[in-house]
Amino acid sequence: MHMSRILFVEDDPFISEIYTKKFEASGFEVVSALTGKEALKKIRESLYDVVLLDMVLPELSGMEVLHELQAGKEFDAGLKVVVFSNLSGPQERQEALAAGASGFISKTDFTPSEVVAEVRRYLEQFASQEKHAGLRSAAAMIGENVLSVSDPLPEPGTEKRILLVEDEPVFVEMFGKALRNAGYAVVVESDGKTGLERAKTGGFDLIITDHLLPSMSGKEIIETLRADEESKSFPIFLLTASLEEEEVKALETTGAVKRSFLKTKVTPSELAAAVSDFFAEHSA
Repeated sequence: MHMSRILFVEDDPFISEIYTKKFEASGFEVVSALTGKEALKKIRESLYDVVLLDMVLPELSGMEVLHELQAGKEFDAGLKVVVFSNLSGPQERQEALAAGASGFISKTDFTPSEVVAEVRRYLEQFASQEKHAGLRSAAAMIGENVLSVSDPLPEPGTEKRILLVEDEPVFVEMFGKALRNAGYAVVVESDGKTGLERAKTGGFDLIITDHLLPSMSGKEIIETLRADEESKSFPIFLLTASLEEEEVKALETTGAVKRSFLKTKVTPSELAAAVSDFFAEHSA
């Protein structure tokens, strides 16, 4: 069995030791780096399944490390870097994603055990992405669909169609990519009103909407669709970081939404898995 290899980049030796021991106890091989320059050196010298990268580092910041990896031809283009930092607001996430990061884990939101679980989920997501990319590449080369018995690619026109209503580019990129890699056709709207109008046109198997949106909130979208006879049965998932727990529970209890997720904590792979589970449960 392959032992996943991690480069853990953290300038605090105490934190580095805690997480190194936790990952090793969970079956990972861990290499540590205390500075940005040391991280680049170790990436040049060896291969890793994932790099966990702090943003605040001596010599070179985490963002500078990302830019070096993106620009340097000597680095593996397929290297996966997950930002592990207290700097994990939407702006920082968007900048890191643009610089080549593959994901984010907030130091303050997770215990060491939960961080290990998050890394496992990311590794599963990366493996799934590579598998789908390989199948699609092979299909393109021979000019026909390539099918795997265990994980078939959808035939043209048979993909489930998902409407994703989300205004933050970083979440559009992360969630959209995970859903497409899972075989779904994804349409994105970044404004509440246009999202509602697109939803009303029908043709979607699932609507996933954020709550905080320009012009109209996700909750208003849900209430409007539910009040219309033609759209009241549309299945909806809600992403939120601002609604009170009681409001979310009320929406779930009444059936207004099928599932809700805390936007800042759900990983792209978790969302894609929840979508797959939903479709499996409601298949004819």
